[in-house]
Amino acid sequence: MRIDEQPRPRWTDEQPRTRWVDQVGFRSRRPDLRLGARSHRLDRSVAPVDRIVVRHTVRTATAEYTLLLNAPDRQGRRGVGEALADAVGELRAIDLTYGPTRPGSLVSRLRRGEISPESYPPLADLVDRCAAMRAATDGWFDAWAVPGGFDPGGLLGGWAVERAAARLRAAGIDDYAVLTGADLVVRGHAPHGGPWRVAVHHPTDARRPPLVLEMTAGAVGTSGVSGRRGHVVDPHTGEPADQLVSATVIGPDLAVADAYATALYAAGPTGLVWFRNGSDYRALFAHRRP
Repeated sequence: MRIDEQPRPRWTDEQPRTRWVDQVGFRSRRPDLRLGARSHRLDRSVAPVDRIVVRHTVRTATAEYTLLLNAPDRQGRRGVGEALADAVGELRAIDLTYGPTRPGSLVSRLRRGEISPESYPPLADLVDRCAAMRAATDGWFDAWAVPGGFDPGGLLGGWAVERAAARLRAAGIDDYAVLTGADLVVRGHAPHGGPWRVAVHHPTDARRPPLVLEMTAGAVGTSGVSGRRGHVVDPHTGEPADQLVSATVIGPDLAVADAYATALYAAGPTGLVWFRNGSDYRALFAHRRP
């Protein structure tokens, strides 16, 4: 099955997914991954003798990504290296091919009316996801409500990470983490053999203790992690959103979690209604501005 044809993930195929850890009991255990912290996004760990642990950071024109692979020794360093190179190549290719700021990208050509989404199956998937999130968020995530036309920026980074993660799985890597900014995707187990321990820090108040999760699959998407104002626009008014300082959403797919976080940041507390009635996604943080 090609990546473009793979079904979108849900929580239903594996258990457990996420566990909210007792914060008192966690104090003596170091997290594997940190989100929103100013440093040490990935903590160092010693690889067991029967595992190959690879850590790699790649920077594109628009983002920085860190990949942590935890593979059985039988896959060999060459095989793990090839899987890593394939995932990194996917991230670079998406930046070159779909970046809205690149005049020759497919997104830019689509905005100019030179091509249709159906011309390229991945582009059609990207457009379809944006349309689905516009409907799911009552228009608060709207890739078309920006100057110049279609801009999938609030979803594109998560979409890129999910495609890179699919490359890893296709190569037989079942235990990994991929981070970009305050977003991440994890699957399987950390090098110590247990679930990935994720510390989600408050984006602006370093005095607050982090929320700690244990995850074996899923994603965390955040909007507003830098604390700066004006980077998300209210699609209904065209004015900068200003109700929240940050919004963080957890769920099975990072592209969707990212879009929900962007929409929640724009809508403010009224957007919390999207996460009721058995939704696969949950709002972890929705911090009001003081």
